[in-house]
Formats: sequence, structure tokens, C-alpha cells
Amino acid sequence: MAGGITASIKTRARRAAITGGLELASGLSRAGLMPDARGRGAIFTLHHVRPRVARAFDPNAHLEITPEFLDRAITRLKRDGYRFITLDDLPTALSDEGAAPFACFTLDDGYRNNLDHALPVFTRHNVPFTVFVAGGFVDRTHTLWWETLADLLSLTERFRFDFGNGAEVLEAESTADKQAVFGRMAAYIHSREEGIAVAALDATALEHGIDALAITNRLTLDEAGIRRLSESPLASLGAHTMSHRAVARLSDEQATREIEASAERVEVITGKRPRSFAYPYGDRPAVSLRDHRLVDDLGFTVAVTTMPGTVAAAPPMRALPRISLNGHFQRARYVSALASGIPFRLARS
Repeated sequence: MAGGITASIKTRARRAAITGGLELASGLSRAGLMPDARGRGAIFTLHHVRPRVARAFDPNAHLEITPEFLDRAITRLKRDGYRFITLDDLPTALSDEGAAPFACFTLDDGYRNNLDHALPVFTRHNVPFTVFVAGGFVDRTHTLWWETLADLLSLTERFRFDFGNGAEVLEAESTADKQAVFGRMAAYIHSREEGIAVAALDATALEHGIDALAITNRLTLDEAGIRRLSESPLASLGAHTMSHRAVARLSDEQATREIEASAERVEVITGKRPRSFAYPYGDRPAVSLRDHRLVDDLGFTVAVTTMPGTVAAAPPMRALPRISLNGHFQRARYVSALASGIPFRLARS
């Protein structure tokens, strides 16, 4: 499939460009240049934290870092003079203008490895963190389509799927082909009513012996796991909707229900209502100004996106930027480079 080869080349070129940008930013930061790009601090986004297991096809590798890298990242930030705060304490931290730069760690979706592998690292360093919980994952009523699709493409070289014009056969023999199909399916899910599109994918996966809800059960924390995590004095829990659908594509009523129900689910489990919220996906197409107002009306203190950047002196508290710790770039000096804010300043110039 020519499209698969082209996509593979573009992916490699993009990673090479990012690596080059990080190396440049690292050098500029070490030289003490562009110090104002750092802002007041950084909020980091993580998903999976677990030992690396090599997979022939791994489209979600960017969402995964090792416990060893998390340890190195924290150690590097300590060396760089960062103080570690909870996301809930961010408004207070911003009021202290003379303080050292801060770092916040956040983890999206509530994976089991956050308890098994991330918590011990944070505990060893006495660093607080926030896990954003999707209620539908906890209750085993919703699925993680990106994980389902990765498993489907790993186990089969072709399958049939209807994108709206009749079922067609998708060929996915090579890794490049699989990546191209993954991209096409992801674009379809993000361009349609997400719940219906994901249900269609789940049904297709089941035809090939893959139970999408079993993947949810295997990968994410249940109520007992969330409760165990919340027992740590370092752990805070935030809301992340019930179904992990992009709220910007929902009606006012749907979006309000998704956000509020997620907060209520966390409160039922822990006895404490979350003060923070993370928008699913968190990029510009997934978050609107209306959503900022909804989050404010529902009483959240802070809300985070995945739009990259450091935190300014007076940031929009309902649309805070975050910096992804990407599984493809697990080097301590890249953490310093990202926290410096220089890569984002260069990208805008």
C-alpha cells in the first residue's frame, strides 16, 4: 500500500524533526538563552507508565514511558531547581511570584500501571500527581478505541469496515499499512458521532475474537483500584468525562452530563469531589470556548488541555497547556528542554 509507505516516511521525518528541535532547545537552555520561555512552570501529561515490551506494531507507543524514565525525569527536574506541586494547588502557586518554577505531573485515563508502576516512583521522590479518571472505564461500560484498534491490527492483516459507503476490505499486511489504516480509522472516529463509530469498531474487533471491554478491564483501574490509588497522600483524582468523547463535539446537555457525571463518580468512590478536569484528547478540535464555560459553571478550579506549552504568569485556568512526556523521546535532557519552553517558542516563530 503506497499510502502506508508514505505515512511511514512522514512519521520518521516528523520524529527526526522533533528530535532535532529538542536537541537545539537543550543546547539553548544550557547556554542560558531565552529564559523567559520557561514561564512559571510546566504541567506534564503522562498515560501509561510501565516496563517496555517490544511490539511489532505499536501505534500508541507515544503514550507510554518506562518507570525508569519517569524516575530520570523527576531527578532532572529536581536538578534544574523545580518544585513539585499538585495541580489543585496551582492557583496558589501562581500567586507566589518569587518562587522557583513549578512542575505538575498528570496522568490521563486511569491505567492500572499508574498504581502499579507510577505510584512507586512518585512515592520514592515524594512528588504529588493527579490521575484523571474516565468513569466509563472504571465501570467497564466504555472502551479505549485506540487500544482496541491496535490489537485488531496486530492480530489481522485484513478486515472489513463500513465508513458510510458500504463495507470495504482494509488491507494491513505491513507495519506501514497498519499505521495507515490506524490513521484512517482514527480520522473516521474523530469526524463522526464518536460513540457510534467506536461501537462499530468494537463490533468489528469482536468478529476477530477481540473483546474491547476486556481490554478496558485489563488496562484500566476499577473502583477498588481507584480507591487504593486515592489512599496515597500524593495522589489527587480529577474528572475526565464518562465516555472519553471529545466534549467540543457534544451538545450542551451531553457535555454537561459527561463532565458532571465523571466528577460525581470520583466523589462516590473517594468521598471527595475533584477540583480539576482534563478534556479528553485535549487538542483544539476537542475543546471549545463553550467547554471552558461549562467547566467553570460546574465549579472546577483548573482544567487542562493537551495543547503544548509552559504555564504563563496569568494563564487561562480553564484551558491550561500541558507538555507530553512522549514515549519516543525518553531522554532526561529532553525533559529539561521541554520544561524550558524553548521548543514551543521556536515552533511559534
